[in-house]
Amino acid sequence: MTDVLAVTESRRGELRDVSFEMITAGRSLADGLGGDLHLLVVNGDVDAFADELNREGVDAIHTVDAGEEFNHGVYTQAIEAAHGALSPTALLMPNTVNGLDYAPAVAGSLDLPLVTDVVGFDADGALEVTREQYGGKVETTYELDADAYALTVRPAEWPQAEGTGDAAVESLDVEIDDTALGTTVNGFEEVAGGDVDITEADVLVSVGRGIEEEENIPLVEELAEVLDATLSSSRPIVDNGWLPKNRQVGQSGKVVTPDVYIAIGISGAVQHVAGMKGSDTIIAINTDPNAPIFDLADYGIVDDLFEVVPELIEAFGGETPEV
Repeated sequence: MTDVLAVTESRRGELRDVSFEMITAGRSLADGLGGDLHLLVVNGDVDAFADELNREGVDAIHTVDAGEEFNHGVYTQAIEAAHGALSPTALLMPNTVNGLDYAPAVAGSLDLPLVTDVVGFDADGALEVTREQYGGKVETTYELDADAYALTVRPAEWPQAEGTGDAAVESLDVEIDDTALGTTVNGFEEVAGGDVDITEADVLVSVGRGIEEEENIPLVEELAEVLDATLSSSRPIVDNGWLPKNRQVGQSGKVVTPDVYIAIGISGAVQHVAGMKGSDTIIAINTDPNAPIFDLADYGIVDDLFEVVPELIEAFGGETPEV
């Protein structure tokens, strides 16, 4: 068969954005292969999730009602069962913390070649997949000489699927072997600052090393507040201990796709750009007109952030803090 099976992902009772991106990526690959796109929903409120995922381009949705939370053993068993029932050419999984937890185990068990962190593919003939290397400085294309294969897809590289579909929804009868799980989920404990998830923000005000000192952070915090935005940062700010790790955008932080991303004092190193290039609108404030961030920005202000940010705060009705 030439079908594609794409695994969706939920967390704490909600579908993650990457699930809708998987539809777009999977549909593109299925079109290239000349097959159908099947989605697999493993846990949570699978019936409600199937309704949400029933969008244009989806041919069939298969659900496995196996608990509320992610479990490595549950996912591996469910995916292996679905793969056995459908025999797809391509198995797509999200390149997320959860996806990377089970993808190697599934690929190994099914004896499938696995390519991770895929940012593009071409199925016109033999499948060619594209990955980034050296911090995004180089793109490498691999040709897969296999009848079936597994890929993990990088979040935020494909747009989220839209529209209303008419996919068939089927409950997949999978007998989960509880004795083979190895682990159970007993609960959750948020890390420091865990009340903020920058990946869910519509507007991000992100600060970089141009802020100079920790004492100047309240300036951008005030801008974020008056814009009803969420504060994020580049890696140097986190490395200095000025903001917690959960605020970091970039290759070693989080991938974000807000409606608006305001980069303040951020030069635009490839590691940071990898985490925010999917933003709808990018606004950059930097004193260096040659900063790489301007190559990506929709709007740019070449000026001192300590002059620009207070004016923005005042324009939106706030009071500039003393720094």
